[in-house]
Amino acid sequence: MADEQVEILLAEDNSEDAEMTMRALRRHNLANQVRWVKDGAEALDYLFCRGQYVGRDPSRPPKLVLLDIKMPKIDGIEVLRQLKADPTTRSIPVVVMTSSNEERDVLESYRLGVNSYIVKPVQFNQFIETVAKIGLYWLLTTRVPQ
Repeated sequence: MADEQVEILLAEDNSEDAEMTMRALRRHNLANQVRWVKDGAEALDYLFCRGQYVGRDPSRPPKLVLLDIKMPKIDGIEVLRQLKADPTTRSIPVVVMTSSNEERDVLESYRLGVNSYIVKPVQFNQFIETVAKIGLYWLLTTRVPQ
C-alpha cells in the first residue's frame, strides 16, 4: 500500500489557487499525482472517462476530488450533482474548496452529498495549512471504499 499511487482530482479555475494547492500537497508528500482540471466540463470528462480522457482506466478513480464551486462551463454544484448521482462515482470523497461562503452553496453541496465544505482562507500560510490538513485527513486518516 505504501507504493500505491494516490490521485487527487483538483477542479479549480484559478491558477494561483491550483498552484498553491498542488504545492501544499506535494510539500507534505500527500500525493504522487494531482490531476488539475480548469473547469467543470473537464472535471466531468475526467471522472466519466470521456473526451480527452476516454482512455483513462475507469477502475482507478481518484481517491479524492477537491472541487471549486465557481468554475466556467459547468459549475461545481453541477459537477457534484452528476458525480454523486452516478453509482460508479458516488463513493469518491468530494471536498468543496471554494471562496463562496454563501449559505445556499453550503446547503446545496451537502444536500447533494459533499463530504466536506471548506471556505478557502485568503492568507497564504493558512491556505497551505488548510490544504495539508485536508490531504492528511482524506488520504491518510479516513478509510474510503476501494
